Amino acid sequence: MAAMTQIEAARKGQATDAMRAAAEHDRVPVEQIVEGVAKGTIVVPKNTGHAFSRVIGVGRGLRTKTNANIGTSTDVCDLDFELKKLDVCRKAGVDAVMDLSTGGDLKAIRKAILDACDMPLGTVPIYQAAVEIIAQGREISSMTPDELFGAIEAHCAEGVDFITVHCGVTRAAVEALRREGRLLDVVSRGGAFLTDWILTNNAENPLYADYNRLLEIARRHDVTLSLGDGMRPGCLADATDRAQITELITLGELQQRSLAAGVQAMIEGPGHIPLNEVAENIRLEKELCHGAPFYVLGPIVTDVAPGYDHITSAIGGAIAAAAGADFLCYVTPAEHLRLPELDDVREGVFAARIAAHAGDVAKGIPGARDWDDEMARWRKKRDWSKQIELALDPERARDFHSTHVSHIEDACTMCSEFCSIRLLDKHR
Repeated sequence: MAAMTQIEAARKGQATDAMRAAAEHDRVPVEQIVEGVAKGTIVVPKNTGHAFSRVIGVGRGLRTKTNANIGTSTDVCDLDFELKKLDVCRKAGVDAVMDLSTGGDLKAIRKAILDACDMPLGTVPIYQAAVEIIAQGREISSMTPDELFGAIEAHCAEGVDFITVHCGVTRAAVEALRREGRLLDVVSRGGAFLTDWILTNNAENPLYADYNRLLEIARRHDVTLSLGDGMRPGCLADATDRAQITELITLGELQQRSLAAGVQAMIEGPGHIPLNEVAENIRLEKELCHGAPFYVLGPIVTDVAPGYDHITSAIGGAIAAAAGADFLCYVTPAEHLRLPELDDVREGVFAARIAAHAGDVAKGIPGARDWDDEMARWRKKRDWSKQIELALDPERARDFHSTHVSHIEDACTMCSEFCSIRLLDKHR
């Protein structure tokens, strides 16, 4: 049990080991982390029972972080394959991972991933509750509050650093959804489970009705709550509607209760959003949720590019990060089509990292632009080894450059002897 949570330490002006590690990771003063954690504008996801080296801070004034989702399904269940995905994520430089497994021995899968994970790990405990209920031949809507909270307690006790909990899927949000209607209804699995539960039982979401019970569990292990976007839009037509905003208002209220209880919380956000609405969605979250860290899926800015949704999400993610989003969940090329393969995971991580860095340059995160300027200096000198060394993905850059070698020593095969930089060297 956490004797004092990170928030409680921060309120006393004390920096925990995790805060110091997060400050070192971002190369910022530790006081900045302490102040942000105390105010709820920064979270440092770190379960007291999970030892790992790559501790991060997420929130205001810090580098935009990225997350990758891995995990089994009932159709594709191979623990070794998931561990390979984790290794791909690590090598590609992602900041955090979520295990979204729904197939196989979920506890064994989670333990293996936790043991191998040297960065924050998140989960969605309601998946476990749902899987166990289905295995008993029951409907998900028959889930009891004790079964749901039991899954949450298990994940936290095992060492998970942050958990997605769809506390904002309330009777009011479901009624807003019913009144307005949607083209694609509810696309969040956890959101759908709880919407079904509310409508079947004609009762309030246990995560909202007994939020204090959730806070007690999270505080015991200093687990960060990721207040889930169960009403996130799954297509452009449903973006920024009453159900989404009703949920967001509720999440802002719950974030304040979490902060008062000494429990860190961040807010999850959409989803599928038209390009012109992305920045406004970030502004709304920051205003309605008191500057809490915002964790967005993409956002995906067009619905018509299956197979390329790592690109549609990177476009939205860059705009979101520039507008103030703090944490980008990757989307792979396989989104909407199948469980991702290793190459999909790698492509998704790098697309999210590109978006995050572009956003950091736009919002003036200290040091972000320096990386780009350094690359430009080596391009001017046509020093390929230095350019490759500085590249976001050096392996890919090296492979591309070595595929065709120019007969001009200090040029590449794109321009060869007509290289513009080379041509004007004599005038410098």
